[in-house]
Amino acid sequence: MIARRSLIALFAGVVSLFATSAYGEMQRPQNDVILEVSGKIAVMNEGGKATFDRAMLMTLPQKEIRTTTAWTDGVQIFQGPLIRDVLKFVQADGSNLRAIALNDYAITIPTSDFEKYDAILALLMNGEEMSVREKGPIWIVYPRDQHNELQSAEYNEKWIWQLNRIVVE
Repeated sequence: MIARRSLIALFAGVVSLFATSAYGEMQRPQNDVILEVSGKIAVMNEGGKATFDRAMLMTLPQKEIRTTTAWTDGVQIFQGPLIRDVLKFVQADGSNLRAIALNDYAITIPTSDFEKYDAILALLMNGEEMSVREKGPIWIVYPRDQHNELQSAEYNEKWIWQLNRIVVE
């Protein structure tokens, strides 16, 4: 009985974490913000932006990608929410997103990439959180080994690490 109550309380907490009002507001982060989404979005929690802490992103459905990268040796295991799920959550309405890293490196990526491929906002690599030194806290990861066309310089540029901002355009 106690386990069932705990499960119900946990579920209620998750639901309230992402509850939105009729005005498109979401709960504010309880810890350090690691991702800010702005631009053409309808759901936000802070001055026209949707801000997320790690726990908020980890609460979204998680996808695992096993793939090689141009920057690491061998197959790595990445875990995080699908980018299309994050865009859907904030009710993004744009055809591009501008992905921006902590060092202000930025690239524009068509949102059609995220419908075509199961790209994720990787929060974990091989089961571990990634530090800034290790390309974290967020790394855009494509399922490179599942699609030959993703093994190109064009797509390598889209693997932005140390991601902290997305602007939907």
